[in-house]
Amino acid sequence: MASFIHKNFMLSNGTAEELYHESAEKLPIIDYHCHLVPKMIAENYQFRDITELWLGGDHYKWRAMRGNGVPEEYITGSRTPFEKFSKWAETVPYTMRNPLYHWTHLELARVFGIYDLLKPENAREIFDRCNELLATEEYRAQGLMKRFNVEVVCTTDDPADSLEYHKAIMDKPFGVKVLPAWRPDKAMAIENPEAYIKYIEALGAAAGMEIRSYDDLLEALQRRHNFFASMGCRLSDHGLETFYAADYTQKEVEKIFRNTLDGKTPDAEELDKFRSAMLYDFAAMDAASGWTQQFHVGAIRNNNSRMMAQLGPDTGYDSIHDVHCAAAGNRLLDRLASEGKLAKTILYCLNPGDNEVLTTMAYNFNDGTVPGKMQFGSGWWFLDQEDGMRKQMNALSALGLFSRFVGMLTDSRSFISYPRHEYFRRILCSVIGEDVESGRLPKSEMSRIHQMVQDISYNNAKNFFNF
Repeated sequence: MASFIHKNFMLSNGTAEELYHESAEKLPIIDYHCHLVPKMIAENYQFRDITELWLGGDHYKWRAMRGNGVPEEYITGSRTPFEKFSKWAETVPYTMRNPLYHWTHLELARVFGIYDLLKPENAREIFDRCNELLATEEYRAQGLMKRFNVEVVCTTDDPADSLEYHKAIMDKPFGVKVLPAWRPDKAMAIENPEAYIKYIEALGAAAGMEIRSYDDLLEALQRRHNFFASMGCRLSDHGLETFYAADYTQKEVEKIFRNTLDGKTPDAEELDKFRSAMLYDFAAMDAASGWTQQFHVGAIRNNNSRMMAQLGPDTGYDSIHDVHCAAAGNRLLDRLASEGKLAKTILYCLNPGDNEVLTTMAYNFNDGTVPGKMQFGSGWWFLDQEDGMRKQMNALSALGLFSRFVGMLTDSRSFISYPRHEYFRRILCSVIGEDVESGRLPKSEMSRIHQMVQDISYNNAKNFFNF
């Protein structure tokens, strides 16, 4: 009997098969937004076991396990690696129709050459087979990246980060380009003055200056921005509930900043003004440096206060937000465009109801200088599954230029998430193949259609980011 993961997995027709195998399958991977730990890459980390590699920090799996009635001690607690793995194996059969079922078996197949379906009956066998491979040199962190023909990876880094591990990788290259990406969210997080004061001290130390005013803050950030650029950074990223574009004066922003350093908690209006100023100033820096800016909007985070206190952030208690983003987003981009300070931009939404909103927002500000300068980005987080990807592709196709799309990214902390690029490419080829076979795209233009698949899978990102 054929295995579940087979040559034409997820390819819905003959044209999809042709497109995937001839044009997408063997292309290198450009993973321009991820959360891999640079230290682990630089030190070529060796994972202790499949539980650490597969379940450590993976809040997608943690949410599923909790939903399956698995006690927390088997998820983030002190149970043994095999006990945790066995609980995941118990959960996997219940993930049918969840993307985790596909990702799990793609990763087993592509990383470990295991085509068996994971279930309680074979948990020990698969656990041992994976661990045997993980003990070898080829399965250390760098080997896992090379295994998937990864060409470029952009990590996610705070302005105060030393980038020492990026420097170590540059000094001892291993065949994959690893670049930093600028994530300055903490510099605008004045809602918690105590934590913010500590952050400003760290940022000042990294920049080699004392930060006492808003102008000082911008100077420190610019110094770090310049340093990131010298280390190969070409992208920034912002994780936001929504966009911010309130009216403010420099005097108001200076007062808000000084009050925060004095320990005063800002009110809602002050928060809005300060965030608006920061987003504008961040964007101006990116435009001056020729970077691409990314905006991820629509997450509401850390909703379970009890578990937030117990485990901290990024542990599986975030969800889709329903905040409005159209007015502020357009206003922010309009101000930047009017002043000649609008960098190349990618917009991502976590609420699928905003797909058309962000697509039309982006296309308000294309200016003819760069093909696809303003992008609606790939399905993100809860939306990087088949239904979410198809909806993103359809919105972009209907309201923009699908052929200029810069394609997929992992947004992952895992060294074995690269099959998500394969997953995306298979879905991409199926979407286009269905259009060809239904007569919505002309079969006489197959050479152009193959080119479109190659561009979305690899070429567009390569050219857009100047990698």
